[in-house]
Amino acid sequence: MIQKILLAVSGLGHAEEMLKNLKELPSFRGAKVTVLHVVTPQSTASVMTDKWEEGGKILAKAIQYLNLDPSQVSSILRQGDPKDVVCQVADEIEADLIIMGSRGMKRLQSIFSNSVSQYVFQLSSRPMLLVKDDIYVKNIKRVMVAMDNSDAAKNCLNLALFLLRGVTGGQLVLANVNADLGGKLSGITDLKPEKNSVLGMALAEAERQSVAVRCVTSSGKTGEEICRLTNELNIDLLLIGSPDRRPSIAKSFVDIDRLIGSSLSDYVRVNATCPVLLARTTG
Repeated sequence: MIQKILLAVSGLGHAEEMLKNLKELPSFRGAKVTVLHVVTPQSTASVMTDKWEEGGKILAKAIQYLNLDPSQVSSILRQGDPKDVVCQVADEIEADLIIMGSRGMKRLQSIFSNSVSQYVFQLSSRPMLLVKDDIYVKNIKRVMVAMDNSDAAKNCLNLALFLLRGVTGGQLVLANVNADLGGKLSGITDLKPEKNSVLGMALAEAERQSVAVRCVTSSGKTGEEICRLTNELNIDLLLIGSPDRRPSIAKSFVDIDRLIGSSLSDYVRVNATCPVLLARTTG
């Protein structure tokens, strides 16, 4: 499912660490990795030369840190606007996943600070794994999926099952937020599909693939509850759907909900205490 990964780097950080942990998973061991560094245009040729040399060193350090089989990794050093170049290269290599660091800035702050990850998130149609600067990257054992009836959530479920394939001690946590449980965390063990059709469907698929699973439900504001659950359950990676509702004619334009931070996925990417994989679907 994930065979080509694009890692955008600006210097050693948590994104490289996250990729290294992913490559330890059986399902990721055969994936090809492209490491990208973008050099922004400079005012003089001499400064541009210095930045170009610095970019080459950044790529070399990242590849050395990742310590991957040379046949599985390549590097690209390119000039341009990072927001545009990351999307262009992702399309060129047909990336199945983009991995980037993120400062976790909120709403309009990300626009004024020219946040690369925020713009790539709302311009690209590809799954994106954001790793904030202020979180602790852990080995991936507990993966949570925010479940609802959307195709985006079902896509996340499939991705999570792929991630956990063959992981010793791995656990899939299926979380569904509603307004009927008085705001309390509720662990569901003997779940019957008729009691919660969303979790019932997901549970059946996880059991079919022999993945250990735990179902939890909660009530309240969806974004806040998802972030609370990731923290309380000590989740290593959160997957959340992010449907793209722009018409096909507008795919090259920004998704204003994501740009100004009014979407659920934007709230979660800023506030979650673990890395967040945002699975983009059309719908």
